[in-house]
Amino acid sequence: MSPPRRPFYTPREVSRHSTLTDLWVSYLGRVYDLSPLAKQHRGDILLKPIIEAAGKDISHWFNPKTGDVKTCIDPQTGCLKYYTPQGRLLHVSPSFPSSDWETSFGRPWWKDPSYEIGILSSKTRFIRVINTLTSQEHKLEVCSEENMWEILHRYLPYNAHAASYTWKFCGVPLDMDKSLQENGVQDEDEEFDQLKIDTDLFTPSIHLYFNDDLTEF
Repeated sequence: MSPPRRPFYTPREVSRHSTLTDLWVSYLGRVYDLSPLAKQHRGDILLKPIIEAAGKDISHWFNPKTGDVKTCIDPQTGCLKYYTPQGRLLHVSPSFPSSDWETSFGRPWWKDPSYEIGILSSKTRFIRVINTLTSQEHKLEVCSEENMWEILHRYLPYNAHAASYTWKFCGVPLDMDKSLQENGVQDEDEEFDQLKIDTDLFTPSIHLYFNDDLTEF
């Protein structure tokens, strides 16, 4: 079963997809599912650098201004070429003319929007979700950009009826269309790091209060 598509992903979520048949990477702030590419080119030596980078961020492969693979001057030919110290990639031309290089692939994979599945979160944070009805507690890593509905969807594996609860912080109902920060749940990780305080000891707690219905997603 395929995982649900989210607007935002954490680096940890990307790292879980690190096999030949389930291959995700992130670069330049976006997340890409390259599993179809890996399947199409299975056995191709030019796929090796991508397989080795599965589940990782490969932004350093690209020029952030152009979105293209980085380039350099070839010391042998004096010509501009793609800079691929990790090994030549699929859709990257060889350094010298070659009659067996396939050129009918269309746009290169790193410029193909069909592989993009979401945005890589610029900052993640942890929260505790406490169900006051059952006294169950779960710690979630969420994206700082997400609104409460999106966070609720992250919590669904633990409680399919999560929408049947009122979500509160410090006794105040949360606006589900706003982010944690917009709801006054401050992200103090940076300050805690500066003070060398263990952030696990001060994880914000969100309390769920049952509304006496069984809404299910």
